[in-house]
Amino acid sequence: MSEVKIAAETRTEFGKGAARRIRRDNKVPGVLYGHGSDPLHLTFPGHDLLLALRTPNVLIALDIDGKTNELAIPKAVQRDPLKGFLEHVDLQLVQRGETVTVEIVVQTEGELAPGGNLLEHLLDTVTVEAEATHIPESVTVSIEGLTAGDTVHAKDIPLPKGTKLAVDGETAVLQVVNAQVEAPAEGEGEEAAEA
Repeated sequence: MSEVKIAAETRTEFGKGAARRIRRDNKVPGVLYGHGSDPLHLTFPGHDLLLALRTPNVLIALDIDGKTNELAIPKAVQRDPLKGFLEHVDLQLVQRGETVTVEIVVQTEGELAPGGNLLEHLLDTVTVEAEATHIPESVTVSIEGLTAGDTVHAKDIPLPKGTKLAVDGETAVLQVVNAQVEAPAEGEGEEAAEA
């Protein structure tokens, strides 16, 4: 789990106009909340935050106005649908040793059994509980030799030590299906043979 230091400034201007001005300065408006405290409205350096958010469930060490240090994880990120730049971010306060619930990416390794099988991702992520400073970026599942009809459930996913499932273990995550080959309609095969 990587920890990224980011300097943040408290902000007093709110609304669409203020948010536009902040973004024009290559900064991102955001909110920090959690632990029963009042939400804290902040401004983050856009480039630093964009780089940090490339890592799933990144732990962010915030230096707020050079006075306060807080740990946070991203909870909601809004991006421009066309250009992809950050528009707003919500961060949740965390403490070392605290357990948090997050979604982690499910990756696969290995090859399916031969025979035209297809792997269907029913879920791209799985919800887990982990210590805030030890959140795994992803989990890897072996699909080696799986055949049509095989299903990988949440309980089958190997989790790192200290990480627990936060969903029903019977939840289907991956499924192997038979590749459907469309049979030619009656008469089509005969016409092709004549040609």
